[in-house]
Parts: sequence; C-alpha cells; structure tokens
Amino acid sequence: MIFIILAGCSLSNSPQQSQFDSKEEILGQISIPDFPDNVLVINDFGALANDSSFDSKPAFDKAMAAVKNTGGGVIVVPPGMYYLNGPIHFVSNINLRIEEGAVLKFASNPEYYLPVVETSWEGTLLYNYSPFIYGKDLTNVAITGKGVIDGEASDTWQNWKEIQKESQMLSRKMNNDAVPLEERIFGKGHYLRPHLVQFYNCRNILIEDVRIEDAPFWCVHLLKCENATLRGMSYDAHNKNNDGIDLEYTKNVLIEDIDFDNGDDNVVIKAGRDREGREMKMPSHNIVVRNCRLKGLHGLVIGSEMSSGVHSIYVDSCDASGYLKRGLYVKSNPDRGGEISNIHFNNVELQDVEDAFFITSFYHQEGEGHVTHIHDIYVNNVYSREASAAGIVVHGFPELKVHDIYFSNVTIEKADVAIDLRDARNVIMEDVSIGGQAGPPSWAK
Repeated sequence: MIFIILAGCSLSNSPQQSQFDSKEEILGQISIPDFPDNVLVINDFGALANDSSFDSKPAFDKAMAAVKNTGGGVIVVPPGMYYLNGPIHFVSNINLRIEEGAVLKFASNPEYYLPVVETSWEGTLLYNYSPFIYGKDLTNVAITGKGVIDGEASDTWQNWKEIQKESQMLSRKMNNDAVPLEERIFGKGHYLRPHLVQFYNCRNILIEDVRIEDAPFWCVHLLKCENATLRGMSYDAHNKNNDGIDLEYTKNVLIEDIDFDNGDDNVVIKAGRDREGREMKMPSHNIVVRNCRLKGLHGLVIGSEMSSGVHSIYVDSCDASGYLKRGLYVKSNPDRGGEISNIHFNNVELQDVEDAFFITSFYHQEGEGHVTHIHDIYVNNVYSREASAAGIVVHGFPELKVHDIYFSNVTIEKADVAIDLRDARNVIMEDVSIGGQAGPPSWAK
C-alpha cells in the first residue's frame, strides 16, 4: 500500500490557467429571465385551498392557457393547501409564484400522470409518467416564492423502487440497442417513478426560494437545458433516489445558497448513459455551485451517467451541516465512455463522512469497452472532521488511468484509510494532512 501511494504522488504547484471557461466567464453568460407585468391569481381560475376533496389541477391548466394567450406573466398561488390530481404542465414566459404558506400537494394515483410524456430515466430518453411539474421546449420559465412543492410519495411511489428492476433493465437495453425513442413506451404496467420537477430542452430558467418535499424520484431535473439559476431553495425529501438537483446534458447553470436535506445526492451532474449518451455529444458544462449547505447521502457528485462528458465545473464555499456518506464524488464505469475534466472543488467544509473525496472509474464494478477519461481535477481548501472509511481515494482503470489530480490545503482530521491510489498517475499533493499533523522530529536523549 505504501508503494502504491508513493508511486502515484508527487509534490508540485497545480496549474494556474484553466483550459476552459473560468468561473467568472461562466457567470457572465447566465442571466435571470424577465416576465411580462401580467399577474393572475390561481383562485380566479377555480383553485380552492384547504379542501382535500377538491382537485385544483384544472385551475392550473386554465391559468397556464390564459397566460399563454396573453404572452406570459405571473401566476400567483396564495397561502393555503392546494390538492392536485395530476401534473402542472408549463408554457413559455411563465413565473409560477408559490407564496409563503402555500403548498402544492400532488396526488399519488399513477393514472393521474398519464398520458406518458417524453422524458428520461437514469440517463435514457423514453416516454414515462409525467413529472409532477413539467415543461418541454420552453423559454423563460420560473418557479419562485417560499411555498412548498410536496410530492406525497413516501407511502406510495417510494415502494416502486423494489419492483422497478425489469423496467429499468429494459430501458437500458433499448438504449444500447438503439431502439427508436417513439418505441420506448413505459408508464402503465411499468414501475419507473416520475420526477418531481423537470424542465426538458428549456432556456432561461429560474427556480428560487421554494421548498421541495417528499419527491417520488429525483427532485429537480434539468434535461438538455441552458441558462438556469437555482437559488434559495430548501429540501426535506428523504425517499429513495431523492437527488436534490440533477443536471443532465445541461450548460450555463448557477446553483447557490441552497439548504439541502435529501435522501441521495445533493447536486449531481450527468450527461446521459452508455451508447445514447456517447452519440448525443452534448456534455454538461459551465456550471457553478456556491454557498450551499450539504446534507444527505452524497454532497457534490459527477456521474455515473455522464457518457457525453462533463467539464468546466466550479464548486465554491459549500459546507456540510450533517452526515454525508461521501462528500466529493466522481464516478463512472466502462459502460460510459466520455470524459470528465476541469473540475474545481474549492473551500468545502465537511463534517463526518464515510469517504471525503472519491474518484472511481469502475462504479459498481461493472461495464466494459468504454472507459471514461478522467483528468484535471482540482481540490483546494477542503476540510473534513472525520472519514470513517477513507480520506482520499482515486481509482482509475488499467487501460486508462485517472491523471492530473491536484490537492492543495486539504485537511482530514481522522480517517481509517488516509490515501488509496490505484491506476492513477500525476496525483499532486501540496499541504495535505490526513489523520493529524506531525510535529518536529524527536531527538535522542
């Protein structure tokens, strides 16, 4: 073990110049959408608060149609509990403002989320139950306000996790067999849980201040999107696979000032699965994550579905408020291919974790034929109080080693395994301390 560590490490200064857009250049490309000064109140379209027997979905459908006919505007949801027997489908130029004290509660009957819509599931494009809030091919969309989006999934949709395998594997087979998208029909008779909020092929997106609770699957999913700001949100979503924010085939995104408390990855950056992802050639890139509070399963994650590639990611000034299984996690396997590069983790404070920093090219120890090229990862000013398993792990692949990984000013106070490097080269460490700092050498008495 000592030989492996020493063979994979050297001391040097990390490069000063990034090969892609800098954080400042990325932020300069991101803007907030504007909306016409046209305000409508959802109750004027028939919505009724605080009556669990009343379905307010038709009111949202009517309000969306009305605002579309007038060129856009703001739909206001006043305080109260609103029950919806089905999804909200967005149109362009709409700001759905859910005011503080307002709660959107979505019913759990799967029939309400049919007919199927074009979406994706674990990196494969297909038709499935509609996400609870859904928009496709839109421009200028927003969800704002301090209200709550509640998926009501803990007693219903969550149970599908145990019976999804057959449909899950079918979706992957259709992907790798290049089955035409129009033939990938899931929905009724299958058990792929829908997303809570999904915008698909949309531009100019704002999600601000809302609270996310009890999602059926991934909480917020941006798929093939561009120019998005997600900020001020909070989470209480602890069902299986309740990722907080999933970005897939998406670019020019700012995520900031968010309180995560969810049952899987807090922020995860993806770019498609296997054959389809490799052929899509649409990497996720130009993404800034800053000033967020982390709590859940994993903090900041790339992969594992990333076959189109991920690059130019900047994480800055985030800290964990509770336990994480892994703090900083980069994962792929030899089914994926693609490239992960120019990833920056700066000023991250972790508390108790299983692993503080982990790169793996062999996720789940499966896959063959398409190894991911992982290189140029920068980790600077990172602290962890305790890693019950490992402090720093870098596992490449024999045919394509992970390379050019730079650590500077990293402190992990306690770790069962300090450093484990395998199939890695040019792993550079400067001012790294794991398991405590050594004092000056003792002398003979």
